[in-house]
Amino acid sequence: MPRSCIQAGKSRRVRLGGVTWRSHLAESGQASLGWVTEGTLSVTATIDAQGDRAGVSPLAARLWETRRLSLALTEPLSAEDQVVQPMDDASPTKWHLAHTTWFFETFVLKPHLASFRTLDERFGYCFNSYYEAAGPRQPRPKRGLLTRPSLDDVLCYRRHIDGGLETLLKSGVPQRHPPVGALIELGINHEQQHQELILTDVLALFAAQPLRPAYRPLPRSSRGEGTGAVRWLDFAGGIHRVGHDRSAFSYDNECPRHEVLMRDFRLADRLVTNGEWLEFMAAGGYASPAHWLSDGWAAVNSRGWIAPGYWEGENGEWRQMTLGGLVPLDPAAPVCHISYFEADAFARWAGKRLPTEFEWEAAANGLTVRGNMLGSGTLRPLPVARGDLGDQPAQLFGDVWEWTQSAYSPYPGYRAGPGALGEYNGKFMCGQYVLRGASCVTPEGHARATYRNFFYPHQRWQFTGIRLADDA
Repeated sequence: MPRSCIQAGKSRRVRLGGVTWRSHLAESGQASLGWVTEGTLSVTATIDAQGDRAGVSPLAARLWETRRLSLALTEPLSAEDQVVQPMDDASPTKWHLAHTTWFFETFVLKPHLASFRTLDERFGYCFNSYYEAAGPRQPRPKRGLLTRPSLDDVLCYRRHIDGGLETLLKSGVPQRHPPVGALIELGINHEQQHQELILTDVLALFAAQPLRPAYRPLPRSSRGEGTGAVRWLDFAGGIHRVGHDRSAFSYDNECPRHEVLMRDFRLADRLVTNGEWLEFMAAGGYASPAHWLSDGWAAVNSRGWIAPGYWEGENGEWRQMTLGGLVPLDPAAPVCHISYFEADAFARWAGKRLPTEFEWEAAANGLTVRGNMLGSGTLRPLPVARGDLGDQPAQLFGDVWEWTQSAYSPYPGYRAGPGALGEYNGKFMCGQYVLRGASCVTPEGHARATYRNFFYPHQRWQFTGIRLADDA
């Protein structure tokens, strides 16, 4: 990497929940991984050091924390790990690092920093994702072919763009012109989405390798000592207001806020567990079409599904591939890496149903956003803590994204914005289903009751799970 692209000897700490991620750039440009017990994770990473930023604005602080965390997440990976694409849905880690950088360059710096100069015009083709209005791009299934630019070149690119962002922030433009600050905020949230994708895509990559490597050792957890029977919590129907009120950052697909009419309903007080999924399998869940949607049963047969994603086993002994490597299946932990088709089939087999996205939001409304997310450092779904069970649903945020029965569609009055950024969400409102909550690798600050995640019904490489619902 050109020496102009690095500044050695700088160290930063990124605090997320109960975990400290430490980023440090050594004089050699090399980095090492540190592991600290008792719930604190220390990661040493090659970062784009920008010097001390005393007195920075809250927006700038969030920006630099987010940019540093992305690099800290890559520290356990080799350069080779960051190039490979295990399947069409996933992307190489190097591509995620570059794409999030391209986003700031394209939508923030080029339009709003007169002195900005592009490092390499060709990077736009390499690292555009799906923005048609932003120009042509490398096909998604072929991102793993991008051995060039090299990882060092991508890290240089990140520093170049970080320098531009720092210049823009120091100029005061984001403070004087709120729309520019809003674009930076969007870029922060966009990069947080890709931080989750970095980890889910690394899991897909390592699960496809014969050595079944661990991303890193996982800390022990005392949370949960087995789960008892599900308790059903009642919620009143009627007219409920849903959607974001625009009082803080939200994506456009969370708006406008509007009223919906719901009947009385019930939600399970916790997530469905691996042990309960084993019962479904033992009852012939994957062997009979009785409980499956037609497209779901076709997926079972064409894809050879006999268990959730990343499960491996024989003679009834199941193991699960995790970011900590291949480990024995924990019956008390929430089931994850299941598709919408599987979640729907399980609910039908159990005599229940999936919640609608509005039922889920009504149940979560007013609750504190806390749970087993990236900041916990566990990097896996955990059994429910007995102390969390009560009059409110447990595990609403964290552990796994929860499938709902709601199709991903626009809210009444929704209009996509103009230009390339108008493509962010709206053009995907067809053929997908909404998931709510957050997962064990969702960054803190990126979960809220109105957040609408969405995936196609056959996809299951994300940390996706299920909570049952029923009519009252």
